[in-house]
Amino acid sequence: MNTGKILITGALGNVGGYVAKYCIEKKVPVLLADIDSVKLSERFGQHVEVVKFDFTDPTTFEDSLQGVDRVFIMRPPHLGNPEDLKPFIDALTQHKDIILISFLSLIGIENNPIPPHYRIEKMIEKTGIPYCHIRPSFYMQNISGIHAFEIKHFNRIVVPVKKALTSFIDAEDIGKLVSKVLSDPLVHQNKAYSITGPRAIDYFEVADVLTKELKRKIEYANPSPSMAKSYWIDVRGIDRTYATIMGMLYMMTRFNTAKKVTSTYRDIMNEDPTDLSEFVSKNRDAWIN
Repeated sequence: MNTGKILITGALGNVGGYVAKYCIEKKVPVLLADIDSVKLSERFGQHVEVVKFDFTDPTTFEDSLQGVDRVFIMRPPHLGNPEDLKPFIDALTQHKDIILISFLSLIGIENNPIPPHYRIEKMIEKTGIPYCHIRPSFYMQNISGIHAFEIKHFNRIVVPVKKALTSFIDAEDIGKLVSKVLSDPLVHQNKAYSITGPRAIDYFEVADVLTKELKRKIEYANPSPSMAKSYWIDVRGIDRTYATIMGMLYMMTRFNTAKKVTSTYRDIMNEDPTDLSEFVSKNRDAWIN
């Protein structure tokens, strides 16, 4: 039986927020960590323990690890250098009670050393602490989040992957699965789970799904990688580092690294993952003016 707390980093984010939600529902002790502890309390309530945490500030590590025996690591999108996470990973080795580190990685990363996730996985494995890498496909929330602007205002999807397939997964499903892993850590030690939605589709079909659900014509712009990156930086004003990482991940997708569909979610959760049509129907307000 686990007696320690689960440290959930990035609890204000999409996946981290869902991990927190489902761990709290399971009534397991949690310590929610992010850059703004006040916002954490506002979102999750005063009854939930929160802490200010910053991967780039080692002075925040000690308070974040008090009484903790399981850790969920969510790499902040703006930290593109794997070395930024090394001080915290090193700090984990000084806490002998930790029985599981679960890292939110990326599908196919085991064969691709270019994105930062690859080296972070290796850093974690070298600690000798049991791990469980979560390797999801692209989030459905990318469509309702970073790419919603063009859909909402111009009825276009601006993603540079041509006709490549993507096995989109709902971030809420990822959060559910991670909460189960963290709640039963001994079962999931030294594992890596590639998790996807129920099917792989291209962005032309994504546009068709949006068209049907929103009842207006949505088109896939199908830009070149260089045009998309220039647009993200020069027109949208997206941070250059973030846009570069996005471009890197979409370049992988162009080579069909995100088309794999796995049964892992169903095997672990005993339920089907969310389909994109269901997700769009549930979140249509994200694309309505």
